[in-house]
Amino acid sequence: MVLPMDVQVIISRRFAGSRIQIFQAALLCGVLFGVATVPGKLVAQTFVPGSGQRLTQVGDDFEDEKWSYIANEPKSSEENDGQERLPAGHSANGRWGEGLKRGQPDVVKRVATPPDGIPDSKGSMLLMSLYTGVPGVFSGQTHQDDFICLVDTRLGRSIPVSRSPSVVAHVYLPAWSKWERREGNSFCFRAACDAYTQKPSGRRGLFGGGGMATVLDEYWPGMLFYFHPGDGDKTKDYCTLMVRAGENGADFRALDIKEPGWWTLGMSITPDGQIHYYAHAGVAPLTAQDRIATQTPYGRRCEHFKCFFFDVLNGDNGNWSTPWVVDDCFVYVLEQ
Repeated sequence: MVLPMDVQVIISRRFAGSRIQIFQAALLCGVLFGVATVPGKLVAQTFVPGSGQRLTQVGDDFEDEKWSYIANEPKSSEENDGQERLPAGHSANGRWGEGLKRGQPDVVKRVATPPDGIPDSKGSMLLMSLYTGVPGVFSGQTHQDDFICLVDTRLGRSIPVSRSPSVVAHVYLPAWSKWERREGNSFCFRAACDAYTQKPSGRRGLFGGGGMATVLDEYWPGMLFYFHPGDGDKTKDYCTLMVRAGENGADFRALDIKEPGWWTLGMSITPDGQIHYYAHAGVAPLTAQDRIATQTPYGRRCEHFKCFFFDVLNGDNGNWSTPWVVDDCFVYVLEQ
């Protein structure tokens, strides 16, 4: 977080020196500027996803009865066999598109909104896959398909964190009997972000060896549904909502889900580049009490929010993935 210059001067003059004095400065800034503090560092005030103004150019509520998807099969599988099979799939309304790295889900279609969904919602989107690796070939290994909400494409640019962007999606977890009987991640809700990082420059230094350059690089924070199939006797099916990722890049458990049904997920990004994760059961708007984590994933501070997307995973072994339904997926900004 970048503090106002006058605050920096106050800190440098009044609190320069020991760690205790620096912490006192942090507390002072927290009182004056509404900044939350933790020992050893400053943490920007969080805000609830869905706050501010919705960007109507992007996102979808799937209420158009003519909503359709043009698959342009076969799909891409560049990650597995180097093949980008163009033209890519896309929705007729231009708001969604195939991920060229891994390809789109095998089933993308508008369906009737499942029970207990958003009030007055008639339509939602179903995502489901059989071949998550190379189309027409089973690998026997877990793979995923990517389905992209074309945010930066439709806006013509990514959204800088100075505008405090956020994204909200509603996800329906079907009855446990409909889940693919595989332990592991089944579905992901993620964002594509840019952050500055150090990478080899390719140029040799004075004494040999390559130099380093600071570059903008893409990374993908998000939330994942990890399924734990029971044995049908002593243990019951459930799933865990995982957060991607901690500062060290590892996923971690946020909470366990014992009953299927609708969940509301959201991510907000503050100007200091931190990602704030929110979730609760049901379809009501998110609140401050729904924050499950605040992280700097992979140690990277976000500079721009580019888009959000969904991952559908399965074992790529002849068994269909879990059928996933999403509704009312929207992007918001606090600052115009």
